[in-house]
Amino acid sequence: MDLQHLAERYLAAWNETDPAARRKLVEETWSADGRYTDPLVETCGHEQFDAALAAVQAQFAGLVFRLGPVDAHHDVARFTWELAPEGAAEPLVVGFDVLTAAADGRIATVVGFLDKVPAA
Repeated sequence: MDLQHLAERYLAAWNETDPAARRKLVEETWSADGRYTDPLVETCGHEQFDAALAAVQAQFAGLVFRLGPVDAHHDVARFTWELAPEGAAEPLVVGFDVLTAAADGRIATVVGFLDKVPAA
């Protein structure tokens, strides 16, 4: 199982702003009952996760997610990510995710943590 590639596809969905293309990525990458949990949202299934992606894209329009190093074993990967304006060195948001893959190679769960968030 290529967890590096799965993490890359996961972040590609966060960056895909075309709704049809984003939904296609979600369906190809996530199990039908895949679960996503972070401090701000909890989703189950393609519809809910896709809606969460759309909401984040609306809130942070023009920013892109960048993948940090992926550390993986068995069916689990952990990695950091950053959210920043394209080409900017300093990210606005930094997080850490733990991804578990299902037997079919798609995402079963992601648990996310926020390490740096913008001040209110």
